[in-house]
Amino acid sequence: MEENLRQLQQTGTTEIIKIALFGPESTGKTTLAKQLAEYYKTEWVPEFARNYLQEKWDASQQICTVDDMLSIAYGQAKLENERTLIANKYLFCDTNLMVTKVFSEVYYNYCDPLLYEAACNHEYDLFFLTDIDVPWEKDDLRDKAEGRESVFAVFKQSLIDNNKPFITLSGNKDLRLKKAIAIVDDLTLARELGFSSADFLHIKECGLSMKNIQKQLNFFKEGIPKADVISPATLSNGILKLSEKDFQDKANFFDAHKLNLKLNKFVPASGAASRMFKFLTEFINEFDIENESINAYINRKKASDLSIFIVGMEQFPFFEAIDKQLRAEFTDFDSMDRSFKNYYFIKLLLSSESFDFANQPKGILPFHRYKTHIATPVEEHLLECTYYSSTNNSTHLHFTVSESHQQHFESIIDAIKPEIENTSGVAINISYSYQNKSTDTLAVTAKNKPLRDENGQLVFRPGGHGALIENLNNLDADIVFIKNIDNVIQNNLEKISLYKKGLAGLLLEIQQQVFSYLNSLDSVTIELKIIDEIILFLKNNLNISMKDGFYLNCLENKITELLTILNRPIRVCGMVKNEGEPGGGPFWVRDNLGEISLQIVESSQVDLDNDTQMAILNAATHFNPVDLVCGIKNYKNQNFDLTQFVDYNSGFIVEKNVSGKNIKGYELPGLWNGAMANWLTVFVQVPLITFNPVKTVNDLLKPAHQS
Repeated sequence: MEENLRQLQQTGTTEIIKIALFGPESTGKTTLAKQLAEYYKTEWVPEFARNYLQEKWDASQQICTVDDMLSIAYGQAKLENERTLIANKYLFCDTNLMVTKVFSEVYYNYCDPLLYEAACNHEYDLFFLTDIDVPWEKDDLRDKAEGRESVFAVFKQSLIDNNKPFITLSGNKDLRLKKAIAIVDDLTLARELGFSSADFLHIKECGLSMKNIQKQLNFFKEGIPKADVISPATLSNGILKLSEKDFQDKANFFDAHKLNLKLNKFVPASGAASRMFKFLTEFINEFDIENESINAYINRKKASDLSIFIVGMEQFPFFEAIDKQLRAEFTDFDSMDRSFKNYYFIKLLLSSESFDFANQPKGILPFHRYKTHIATPVEEHLLECTYYSSTNNSTHLHFTVSESHQQHFESIIDAIKPEIENTSGVAINISYSYQNKSTDTLAVTAKNKPLRDENGQLVFRPGGHGALIENLNNLDADIVFIKNIDNVIQNNLEKISLYKKGLAGLLLEIQQQVFSYLNSLDSVTIELKIIDEIILFLKNNLNISMKDGFYLNCLENKITELLTILNRPIRVCGMVKNEGEPGGGPFWVRDNLGEISLQIVESSQVDLDNDTQMAILNAATHFNPVDLVCGIKNYKNQNFDLTQFVDYNSGFIVEKNVSGKNIKGYELPGLWNGAMANWLTVFVQVPLITFNPVKTVNDLLKPAHQS
């Protein structure tokens, strides 16, 4: 008899995906099993107990007892095995032995050992735990509606205790079916990609899309297509040059039109400062103070960065704080050899038990020394936003941070905000967001197999800078100023603000014209001359030329195409002349459809083995955007869905060594690279004074960061 409780092992080339419906009485299991079987054109397994108990009642007017449990289990197992043989790819089980086991335990406080063992051993690709948020439907065989919560809790706990893969289904009949179909389709894809049910649930718990996981695996295996750069964007060929008077006029235009606008300054600030101190970390890890001098190390390693750091040490804004602590720890500090002093200074700066600068976010590090205090980038950004992104004596400042670091930002802001508000007369509204876990990406081995941790779970990594398009998408603002956390300056805020407001004024001018055209195209009647005017505007102001086929279209198709081109978010990007800094820049790029547009391209997107492409890359005259001003609402004052304008084929494959293992990761298209690839784009040359990033700690020695 024991053999009859065994689950039929699948044979043949087609594996059946088995889904078990699981839950208390009257929770919609039968309805959903039938619906799913009909949708997928396959079999479903009905509840054996219902006919069995009805026949018992009809024959003897006797109800179910504990002695019936094993007979019901035999019948249910037989029924499931029969349907498995004729199922088409899927099998949906209205019930299963685990349900019988739970009922036996709940109602009779006993479960036959044979039933218990078989119920635990029966495997399903997924359990749908049906919630009790549907009305109770009475019939002759059901118990009662009371106590559903406690029974549901027992069902759920049984799945947890037996490590069964499950997802809870809630909602009405139609919503449950819609959810279930989406889940089954995703599970099918997961299986095709070689993932287990446990992997599938882990992916879903992280909020990740199976289709995105599939894309990422394809990127790892096939590579990401390189950008096809046609030529650098240069002055009068993709980059607009404005005079000082032009900037002032456009800044005035912005000030005159901003009163009714929602403004926000968006500052990506979640990154740690590890790269900023990378050469110091390498020094501490490699240097042997007992057997070598620092000068010998510098000569041996050609460590020019270390030499610059040591020579300029006293000019750093954190020097006094570290020097003070060193003198407190070493009573003989003054008499120490210079090499020892420098070594212990760097060690204290990096020590996790002390300053731990390399593991802190850049935003909270000491950047600038003023006569009265030491300022962090956070403070500088608060000051900046009162100058150019305020309206009606109020400003909004949004930081994207790591959740664990938010309290550090808050403590700094709580200390400095009242004084800045009092001095400026501007109320500063601070908000925060974190990088959405659903933007994490799959890590793989060097052989493109999904990477797993010591517990066998899939490993995911943050999706990089481009993930923040989701955060930007959630802002409620008409105009957004974007600036990196480390791109701040000491003094000269009036000058910086002029260029910021100038870019914003240019954005507003373009946006007002675009909105006017869109409203005209949306109207019942349209003058033909407007079409020609729009085409000229696109070419002269947005560097967009119409394809030859456009002119052969009928009027209706022309209107449709122009609506599609114009109804997009807008960005105005400040560009500085390239003076040898690493990174990307503005280029004319041809996409896979043959269309040419202005894009910001990182060097990693270019085929560096192609001499022609390398020559174009090296001919770049300008650098990455220093400042961005963005319009993220449409002409109907509705927020764009910014995720619809991303070029997902412009991400990056990165290679890293983690604990001695070579792994690969995928980074999403950069925030102002592929994430904004399909925006309306204007590049404007801005002065070098606006570009002051702190990529390494030595950048703090530059004049822009010294008083």
